[in-house]
Amino acid sequence: MNELISKRWSPRAFSADATVSAAELRTVLEAGRWAPSHGNSQPARFIAGHRGSETFAAIVETLTRGNRTWAPKASVLLIGCVLTTDDKGDIPNVEFGLGLAMENMALQAVDLGLIAHMMGGFDKQAAHTAFAMPDNARPLVAMALGRQGALSDLPEDLQAREQRERKRLPLSDTVFTGTWGQSELG
Repeated sequence: MNELISKRWSPRAFSADATVSAAELRTVLEAGRWAPSHGNSQPARFIAGHRGSETFAAIVETLTRGNRTWAPKASVLLIGCVLTTDDKGDIPNVEFGLGLAMENMALQAVDLGLIAHMMGGFDKQAAHTAFAMPDNARPLVAMALGRQGALSDLPEDLQAREQRERKRLPLSDTVFTGTWGQSELG
């Protein structure tokens, strides 16, 4: 397995002093742009703002209380959206396209020495309104992007979560052959 995949994780300890350059952000966004999508429909769209910008502040306002305790220290905040229709009609599997774009971006961030944390904890309707999104745009996920910060800067409960062992279900629990629940993988 590629080391980028095993190194990727979702830390919350961001350095409030660090920056992500415009070139680094562009590289991360380019990685998202090149993600596969259903029929090459490319439904992924992003709202992105550097810390200190109005866009960043507006994204912070949409975050849940828990995410507001750490995400504002990130260098960049993004909201990943999908377009649900185009000039041909409904776009199928839009979540698939955005998910692949977000993963490409997270892996590109690791390659650049950055950290990324995706969040479902934000007010999607507030984001839709704050950024005057068209009716066929749907915000689905937020992302904090930046550089690793000090664990001690997090509240105690989050410090403990940051230090937990990373676990994944074994393949035998997720890959089945023939009948659901039966696996040939050990």
